[in-house]
Amino acid sequence: MKRLLRRSKRNNVNPAFSSSIETHALSKRMNNFQNVLSTRWQSLSPRDQLALIILSTFLLLFVGGYGGYSIHQAASDSKSGYQEEVADYFWLRAQAGNIDSNAMQANTPDGEALPPANSVSTVLNSAGISNAQVVAAGDAVQLSFTHGSQAVVSTALGKLEQQGWQFTQLSMQQDLANKSIQVQATVAL
Repeated sequence: MKRLLRRSKRNNVNPAFSSSIETHALSKRMNNFQNVLSTRWQSLSPRDQLALIILSTFLLLFVGGYGGYSIHQAASDSKSGYQEEVADYFWLRAQAGNIDSNAMQANTPDGEALPPANSVSTVLNSAGISNAQVVAAGDAVQLSFTHGSQAVVSTALGKLEQQGWQFTQLSMQQDLANKSIQVQATVAL
């Protein structure tokens, strides 16, 4: 026990000494391992040595090649995703000038703001939907209409979103007899 304490004190006093002992021990183990491998390699027949060389080469090429291919593929995917995001970002920046800040509030000729239900009716009429039922319900507006064209319905709903209306409820059903689309929605600013 006293001997261990003396060793630990000596190692604490001189850390370079302890690291040189560890390095020496590691070096000794590596030399032993190399000697064992060398003797086992020499004991193999030439045919077995050739087979191991070919197998090792194949494994290195396969692992290295597949690993390199995987890394290259991941880098290519990442680069294309980044380029798509950058393109989307610049497209959005280009569209910023097209936003009409006054589009959120439809104004009457006198300069007064229209009530929300009238504003929604105006948007639907401009999109080609003439017989919509529009009712104000507090801060929200409920609307209901039927139209035969999916394109017109999509355009009308898109115009409402462009005007700043957000859909809190939306129900669309197609009548199988006459193929018209019935829309019921609640929108709010």
